[in-house]
Amino acid sequence: MASVVALIADLMFASRIKSMLANAGDDVTLLADEARVRAHLARDSATAVLIVDLTDAALERIALVEALRGEGKLAGVRTLGFFSHVDADTRRQATAAGFDLVVARSRMAREGAQLVHSLAGGD
Repeated sequence: MASVVALIADLMFASRIKSMLANAGDDVTLLADEARVRAHLARDSATAVLIVDLTDAALERIALVEALRGEGKLAGVRTLGFFSHVDADTRRQATAAGFDLVVARSRMAREGAQLVHSLAGGD
């Protein structure tokens, strides 16, 4: 079981991912904005994986992860970003920013639990 924090813009997709991970035995916290992610990470040292929705171009999710990593707030936390398969630039930027794994949204929908467990050291 992994403790997972998910910053996902699409509420329907967030619900789907939460259900998938909960069925796999993970403890999932859905958060709506970057400030809540910061607050959660500051008070909960058990977080193993941070899932970040990179599909909303209006939000600076890549910059958030870069900042958190630079501030030492992601020590021991693995990062998983997902993007629209047609947006290769976002994938390159997220990889360059140090995300542990960056996958297409469709792969996240199919294999989310396996990806999380692999990152958390369960597989």
